[in-house]
Amino acid sequence: MPTLVLLRHGQSQWNLENRFTGWWDVDLSERGVDEARAAGRLLKDKGFGFDRCFTSLQTRAIRTLHLLLEEMGLVWLPEHKDWRLNERHYGGLTGLNKAEMIAKVGEAQVKIWRRSFDIPPPPLEADSPYTLGEDRRYEGISVPTTESLKDTIARVLPYFEAHIQPALMSGERVLVAAHGNSLRALEKYLSGIADDDIVRLEIPTGEPIVYELDDRLRKVDRYYLNER
Repeated sequence: MPTLVLLRHGQSQWNLENRFTGWWDVDLSERGVDEARAAGRLLKDKGFGFDRCFTSLQTRAIRTLHLLLEEMGLVWLPEHKDWRLNERHYGGLTGLNKAEMIAKVGEAQVKIWRRSFDIPPPPLEADSPYTLGEDRRYEGISVPTTESLKDTIARVLPYFEAHIQPALMSGERVLVAAHGNSLRALEKYLSGIADDDIVRLEIPTGEPIVYELDDRLRKVDRYYLNER
């Protein structure tokens, strides 16, 4: 029975500061480091092992993966980094404080930008300090200027089907360390969650989610490891 573990990165510095992050590269907070290490210890204590790991091109997810693997004694595992597992691009909201935006444009508008399925935030301006045109990791990639959750799903699922699904089908135990919205994309697919419901799914930082799958990769069970 294939096993897939999903993990949202530990708390980032901008999570701590309540800022929209998206594709901007920020590091883990001290709490985020502790969460990543605790996830590794929990997985090890529960007898989990892995054969292959997947993550995004963003530091907070990569460091979470590395800290976790260090705790498990598995730093040698093959890992695959890809931009399609990046967080949703928050466009013109990038870098802004969420509470300040609510005060400026109202809670209802911010909720639409954050939680609607197919309405993206305003695009990132070309002269924004958060543009990524000179970032080497995205060379040759058409970096979006904003994304809805629907847009995020449209890039995550083809990557899952092309790279993660074959690993699971071959019997490998797979760990994906990524972000709230890229993991929502996977959860929507694996659990068959409706468009209107997936936007309400909360995924906490640093808590492993276990999917037990049958041989056709249909969900048998899904649970947070700290609840078992």
